[in-house]
Amino acid sequence: MLDFFNLTAFSRIADLGSISAAARALQLPKSSVSRALMRLEESVGAVLVERSTRHLRLTDAGLLLQRHARRILDDVGEAENAINGLVGKPSGDLRINAPFTFAAGPLAAMLPGFLAQYPDVRVVLSVDNTMVDLLIEKVDIAIRIGPLRDSGLIARRLTTLRLWPCASPAYLAQHPPINSPADLLQHKLIAHTDRRETWQFRAATGVTEEIELPPTTVIPEPDVVKTMLIAGAGVGVLPDFHASDALAAGRLVRVLPDYAGPSVDAHALYPSHRSLSAKVRVFIAALVAHLQHDDLAAPGTDG
Repeated sequence: MLDFFNLTAFSRIADLGSISAAARALQLPKSSVSRALMRLEESVGAVLVERSTRHLRLTDAGLLLQRHARRILDDVGEAENAINGLVGKPSGDLRINAPFTFAAGPLAAMLPGFLAQYPDVRVVLSVDNTMVDLLIEKVDIAIRIGPLRDSGLIARRLTTLRLWPCASPAYLAQHPPINSPADLLQHKLIAHTDRRETWQFRAATGVTEEIELPPTTVIPEPDVVKTMLIAGAGVGVLPDFHASDALAAGRLVRVLPDYAGPSVDAHALYPSHRSLSAKVRVFIAALVAHLQHDDLAAPGTDG
C-alpha cells in the first residue's frame, strides 16, 4: 500500500523539480524527503526519479505515478474540505494569488477584517500579474482582472471595475483640449498591451462611441502607468480605486468625466475541488461584501 507521506513528498519533488525545493515547500529536512522518495520507490518496485548532479528527471514510471498522485492527493484534499465545510470552522492556510495593484488596493483593505473574523485562517498571499498554475503552486484562489482564458477552473465574478481615463493637469494644459472621445486620437496614449485598443464611452444621452486607439507607450503594470501619467507622459486608463487618491490630490484629472468610460471584470478563480472549502467560501463572500460596500462590485456569479 502506498504511504500518504511518501506520495506527498514524491508529488512535490515531481512538481518542483528538485528534492531541495520539495523539502523547503514541505518545511522538512532534505534527508527526510529523500528517504520518503526511496521508500516509495521500494514500495512500487520501480525507479521513479533519475538523479544527476544538476537536475532530476522523472522516469516513465515516475510520470505515470505523478498523474495518479495528483488525483489521489486532490481527492484527499477534497474530502477534507468537504468535511470541514460541513462540520468545522474555516481554518488552515489560504493561499491567494493576485495582481499587485488589486492586492495593494481592495484586497489589502479587506484582509484585516477578514483575519479578525476568522483567526484560525492563515493567509499566504503571492503577487503575480500573470496566471499561475494553481495545482502546481498549491494556490487556493487566484484573482485576475480582464478577459479569462478557458482554464477548467471555477470563475466567480467579484466586481466590474470602472476604468477612468486620466492625465496630469500639466499635460492637459500643454496639449489640445479633450471634449469628445475622438479628441483622444490627438494625444499620447499609454496602454496596457502592445496592440490597438478599443475604448468604449457612453454619453449622458445614452449614445455609445467606440474609439480604436493606437498606443504610444505600452506599460502592463498600473502602478507604473499611474506614475507616468502624474509625470505628464500622456493619457491612460486606471482602475477607479487606483486613481482616486491622485485625483483627490489634484495630481491627476479625469478626462471626459461626463462619459461613462471603459470597464473590466475581476474574477476569483479556484479549482473545482476547492469549491466545498469553508475558508475559500467565506473569503470570497467577504471580498464581494467589501467590494459592494465600497461601491466597486456588482453581485458575482459562478461560471
